[in-house]
Amino acid sequence: MHTSDPKTVLSSLAREVRRGLTARPKVLPCRFFYDEEGSQIFEEICALPEYYVTRAEDEILAWHAPEIVARMPRVSTVVELGSGSAKKTRRLIAALLARPTAGAPALGYVPIDISPSALAESARALSAEFPGLCIEPIECEYGEGLRALRRARRGPRLVLWLGSNVGNFDRCEAARFLLDVRDALEPDDRLLIGIDRRKSKSILEPAYDDAQGVTARFNQNLLKRIDAELGGSFGLAAFRHVALYDEVEGRIEMHLESERDQVVRVEALDLDVHFARGERIHTENSYKYSDLEIAELARAASMRVEARWLDSRAYFASCLFAPL
Repeated sequence: MHTSDPKTVLSSLAREVRRGLTARPKVLPCRFFYDEEGSQIFEEICALPEYYVTRAEDEILAWHAPEIVARMPRVSTVVELGSGSAKKTRRLIAALLARPTAGAPALGYVPIDISPSALAESARALSAEFPGLCIEPIECEYGEGLRALRRARRGPRLVLWLGSNVGNFDRCEAARFLLDVRDALEPDDRLLIGIDRRKSKSILEPAYDDAQGVTARFNQNLLKRIDAELGGSFGLAAFRHVALYDEVEGRIEMHLESERDQVVRVEALDLDVHFARGERIHTENSYKYSDLEIAELARAASMRVEARWLDSRAYFASCLFAPL
């Protein structure tokens, strides 16, 4: 397995924490949610009754995986950005392996993720379930992941970006990132992207602020990580989880709000951070898309929507993008 240097990851965390906590307003990048504990908490989130995203996407893949892979006459490699546990990916791999493969090379799977524990666990599970699958895990962030995509076994390749991870980018950033993905694709490659659709506030806000407080733990774990790795003195009780839906922008915003006037020390950065009561750290956006916005996103990335599948409630879309 290709892995990132732990010192590089810590240096990146330190750099972004200094930058974000000295900014106005304060901000922390959501990619740092996914240490080992954060990844485990996210798996809990995926099972929550309020969090429809995982079930909706899995429903699409359960119903339509053979139809999805049939859009590509041949696939030699599946490359997945932000692979996580790869639970839903199994449906696509099973559909690909079920096709006649006389004379074809063994199917390759290249999961790319920031979490080493998620990569190791998913690789073990997939190897046991699909003994003939050639798995090449890569531990890295998205930027390095795109470079890995360019190096990945040649195609035709099915590139996966599931789970509505595109929603963590603002709309312009999403288009720029997908344009970089497009530059790494060959004409016969395809991108299957999961996109959460616009819907009512009454559905969206509980999905990001559940009754059991699991999403709150996930958000607060970012502060716990800073305390553990950078000598922070946040203390989780001093910050509460806030999730709000901006209907105009079509995005969920997640924040950590200071419960009182306080000063937080981060020893590794020799930094004292002042918070007023009610001041927030912005930790994540999750953008939702209309059908028109999905088409515009594909065009901005020099791709087209070749096919689209919805779950039974039309909450979520799995879209097959083809290079122009």
